[in-house]
Amino acid sequence: MSNARVLLVEDDAALAELLVWHLTREGYTVERTADGEEALLLAAEAAPDIVLLDWMIEGLSGIEVCRRLRRAAETANVPIIMLTARGEEEDRIRGLQTGADDYVTKPFSPRELVARVGAVLRRVRPALAGERLAYSGIEMDIADHKVRRDGVSLALGPTEFRLLRHFLEHPGRVFSRERLLDSVWGRDSDIEPRTVDVHIRRLRKAINLDDRPDLIRTVRSAGYALDADGVA
Repeated sequence: MSNARVLLVEDDAALAELLVWHLTREGYTVERTADGEEALLLAAEAAPDIVLLDWMIEGLSGIEVCRRLRRAAETANVPIIMLTARGEEEDRIRGLQTGADDYVTKPFSPRELVARVGAVLRRVRPALAGERLAYSGIEMDIADHKVRRDGVSLALGPTEFRLLRHFLEHPGRVFSRERLLDSVWGRDSDIEPRTVDVHIRRLRKAINLDDRPDLIRTVRSAGYALDADGVA
């Protein structure tokens, strides 16, 4: 079962209800809208783990929604699967060039789409594929609660472990302090956002043994990311 959050942008009510049923049955949490503008607002409020995006929605087109999601820092790395009746090669290429990760042509089997969702998420969120996470030399065994970097065991407190796990599940994505509080501490937490900075410092100290490169990137006015590409 997955706990991934899906944003479904589809204006065919019957198809949307069918997809919600199949996705929910597999354990996904689904947020649904038929409107492109609302989809952008929902994604900005809380970035989903994956977006299922119809090309032919009314108002703001699916291709424009895809373009804007890719431009926004919060959703730049969120995987997008385009749903469309357009089957021509040029349209598929255009969708992929705009930033879609996959492309499903209508009519399609809901079970096939759910399988595609799982396949895409396994590429970007390794936690959905098993009990181990890895990124740029860091390995986490979730079941045994162990972390290594380049084969060396690391000592992490419970909060730092949860924080690192969240980063490992979303490598490269930038998270604000508020978003980290929601995801790591829980939405009902009354902890101050600045507390996140303290735990980030502790996490950095724990994983950067022996002067190894700092994999946690601070993005000014935006937040933090686990990002090997940002290492100088």
